[in-house]
Amino acid sequence: MTAATTAVSGDIADLLETPILDSESPNLLQRITEEGGYAYASMAAHAAAGDLRAAEAARDMAWEQLHSGPWHSVLPVWRDAFSMACLHVAKFHYAKGDFKEALRVLDMGLIMGGTLLRKDLDSAVEKISAKASGFRVLEEGSEGLTKAECRLIRDEFNEAEVLRILPIRSLSCKIVGKRSALSLEGFLCDYFLSGSPIIISNCMDHWPARTKWNDMDYLKRVAGDRTIPVEVGKNYLCSEWKQELITFSEFLKRIQSDDCTSNVPTYLAQHPLFDQINDLRKDIFIPDYCFTGGGELRSLNAWFGPAGTVTPLHHDPHHNILAQVVGKKYIRLYPASLSEELYPYTESMLSNSSQVDLDNIDEKKFPKVKDLEFLDCILEEGEMLYIPPKWWHYVRSLTISLSVSFWWSDSGSSTVS
Repeated sequence: MTAATTAVSGDIADLLETPILDSESPNLLQRITEEGGYAYASMAAHAAAGDLRAAEAARDMAWEQLHSGPWHSVLPVWRDAFSMACLHVAKFHYAKGDFKEALRVLDMGLIMGGTLLRKDLDSAVEKISAKASGFRVLEEGSEGLTKAECRLIRDEFNEAEVLRILPIRSLSCKIVGKRSALSLEGFLCDYFLSGSPIIISNCMDHWPARTKWNDMDYLKRVAGDRTIPVEVGKNYLCSEWKQELITFSEFLKRIQSDDCTSNVPTYLAQHPLFDQINDLRKDIFIPDYCFTGGGELRSLNAWFGPAGTVTPLHHDPHHNILAQVVGKKYIRLYPASLSEELYPYTESMLSNSSQVDLDNIDEKKFPKVKDLEFLDCILEEGEMLYIPPKWWHYVRSLTISLSVSFWWSDSGSSTVS
């Protein structure tokens, strides 16, 4: 072993078990070699033998492949190669007792890697998280703080102030209807079959998330050291919009410091967070409504951010239940029949998004929008909104907001890519 090799005491494989990696390595390395990854295979072999620098070099090679072109064109084998390298690197950090760095590396494997080694990544995260919990010192301790001071949302909601920042004509047309503890039969007959939006209240009280997610201590304890992808900027249609990878603790700091006037809010948007952080997944339940129509759940995503985050006017291909766990959101909806009047982008990548900025409508460029009828509402904590397929919707967070969306298909619908 060369001087460049970082020695780690003990048998690393015994410290962090990776049974799938151990059994699949020969086949995976063969597949990588067949795609021209000779140098990667060599570095991975050295990594398995105990060379940290080789493990990091293999990870960098795979990372370059992941960014060699559009995401859909990346060969799946390179995503698995990235997962493999992340597992090797994480073993070294774990062996040294650097649990935060090990978790960061594993999260990168979960976010960017493939499916082959997913169980190894998940089990490694679980083991390291349990180990780290015994040593964790919160970056901002809560000693001496009252329960109220530990709450994610502490300020009172000023509706009059909020209304001044909403799009023109907000809450002036037809308000989305609301039903308490709506039965499945009622949902099917009155809303699902007719394709009509509805707010459903008193159906989330049994979720642990309803109380736990407004507790800063809890969120830091179960997710603080985890790395997540966030969006920075007003929204994905703006030129200054970008993406970053930060820890959940840093994210919580940012959303508490941002306010509704910020032009660069930080938003965790449409991310499969619950595939990544199992403790948060345990806090929510799939609503029974999502099994209506004989289809299946296609996507379960988190939408966490400060007041002022905006999802521009767009439509989605599937049935959607948006569950408001913490905070409040304003939502405006237009039926699919008004698509032409909402001026969709002509580019295929953005064809489900409107060119119209509802926060600043250019009436000369988009004359049809001004007088269109719409439905809207303020979605309160503990409420769910059903958004039918192809209905256009604009969403603005009125407070710090933690929401979960459930997409599901009819029987026979195509899967989400």
